[in-house]
Amino acid sequence: MTHTLHRQGKAEDLGEDFVVFTMSAKTVNAKGSAEKMRRFFEILEKYRPVNYGDMKTGNRFNIERETIYNQIRDNSIVHFVFTDQAVVGKILKDLKNEELGTSIVVSGLIEATDQLCQQNGLKMHTVEYSGGIHGKIELLPDGPILEITTMCGHGMVASNLVKEMIKQVKKGKKTISEAAIELAKPCQCGIFNPKRAEAILKKFL
Repeated sequence: MTHTLHRQGKAEDLGEDFVVFTMSAKTVNAKGSAEKMRRFFEILEKYRPVNYGDMKTGNRFNIERETIYNQIRDNSIVHFVFTDQAVVGKILKDLKNEELGTSIVVSGLIEATDQLCQQNGLKMHTVEYSGGIHGKIELLPDGPILEITTMCGHGMVASNLVKEMIKQVKKGKKTISEAAIELAKPCQCGIFNPKRAEAILKKFL
């Protein structure tokens, strides 16, 4: 199960939300994999990601790029977020040619992800689906707020923080872009999509 699976929203919105990340398997290929993951980082950063990070270190909005890059270790999980399906296709082509030997995970709409793989002569090894939300769902925040909070798979972006950012934007204390970045900061792994957050925040204005 990956923490990037639980994003909420309509298909047309999720069509501009892709997470690409790499990791090694502890008992299989972890030893020496840090160098491969740093190469993964180098390949993906040239495609202008809207967010990135390493779960061990932090994301681009609270940690400097060089720190994230230099602290990649064999047990790191390095994430990048993109809004353009065509760009993800180019990334898969580059990664295929590079043959890093680490696991590559793409989170996005299943049809789009499958199409990208086929276009690059790749076959999806494993497909995982979110099992949905169970329990006292009546306690969950309203739909648009949930669309924002579920972009952090570890639940680090609180619904009350979203509400506070909406208030600050309405009062003119923050721009929509500034509010989206504030919401991205608590997501340690760097899988939060600030550009999508901007679009959702506009619905409240």
